[in-house]
Amino acid sequence: MSDVAEYSEIRTLARAPLSSPGAASPVAPAVKRTGANCSSCAMQALCMPDGLTPAETERIEALICPSRTIKTGESLFRAGDSFQSIYAVRAGSFKTVVMHRDGREHVTGFHLAGDVLGLDGVCSGRHSCDALAIEDSKVCIIPFHLLEAMCRDVKAVQQHVHRLMGSEIVREATLMMLLGTMSADQRVATFLLNMSGKLKSRGYSPAEFHLRMTREEIGSYLGLKLETVSRMLSKLQKDGLVDTHGKQIRILDMDGLARM
Repeated sequence: MSDVAEYSEIRTLARAPLSSPGAASPVAPAVKRTGANCSSCAMQALCMPDGLTPAETERIEALICPSRTIKTGESLFRAGDSFQSIYAVRAGSFKTVVMHRDGREHVTGFHLAGDVLGLDGVCSGRHSCDALAIEDSKVCIIPFHLLEAMCRDVKAVQQHVHRLMGSEIVREATLMMLLGTMSADQRVATFLLNMSGKLKSRGYSPAEFHLRMTREEIGSYLGLKLETVSRMLSKLQKDGLVDTHGKQIRILDMDGLARM
């Protein structure tokens, strides 16, 4: 089912004016929700702006389409697809990739639950990369033109969207620095530290975690060969900084990893 078909029935509700504090909301009784609402989602603190009134929360929930499941290896969108929505990862994880002219795939990012995908399409109206699930995942679909309309009415939502766009700029700048100035072992160490920080912000252990991506995918992201990634992980283990068993990672010395 297309994004347009999925959100057509709630378009009017999402554009409805906000009720005054204490007044009955015009949104709640008008549509039967088929997906879980934001208040029951573990990623609410990452996806939703702070300081919304109950009426504003209902309105933003009304414009978010029910979650869609994306199976491992399936695409959420492809480069060249028309941009209509952004996607909040509710569960699972994705990689974004661009294709070189010779057919080689280059990974440009990994996105976990709580991250937002699709902002690459805002500039040109078309997506510039592929977004592929690296495990069975769920996303919430947010029609962008409805979100823009709400941004004009609710400052907290506008600020949140600006922060999302700003974080994309920072992420891309960090990746450029990583690829342009760091040695192989520093790239791998920085990747593990960044993954640790993301998981900590989501309430998971920052010191012990399971990598969903393959070492080949990590190498593509870091600009390294698969063999180099494996060699650097072995070096970090030999130096007593991490303990690795396949995709299972345990950071033994967080400060030492950060000093590299």
